[in-house]
Amino acid sequence: MNIADEIKRLHELHQAGALSDAEFAQAKARLLATGDTSASGPHQNLGFNQLNQFRRSKTDQWLGGLCGGLGKFTGMESWIWRLMFVFFSLYFGAGVVAYLLAWIFVPEEE
Repeated sequence: MNIADEIKRLHELHQAGALSDAEFAQAKARLLATGDTSASGPHQNLGFNQLNQFRRSKTDQWLGGLCGGLGKFTGMESWIWRLMFVFFSLYFGAGVVAYLLAWIFVPEEE
């Protein structure tokens, strides 16, 4: 979707009463400031850039630091991740495979 289509959609929402005047102006300004919103735009790799910040922990680790890194990355406690890996390992067998693959492919923090 290009900028013109987005502005048209915002205008339709504003006309329908879903957006106030201030919300419409703010959304329009934000849209114009970000530029092109098409799939080939700069926002396409936003998820991958954020995922590239994921690292294994050196300080909060039992085996490979993966659960400590997941805890830092998601904001959850690392013991919750450990419990989930144990659960998936015992009941499905996929936890061990996932942990080993992540241990191999996720780099350690610096």
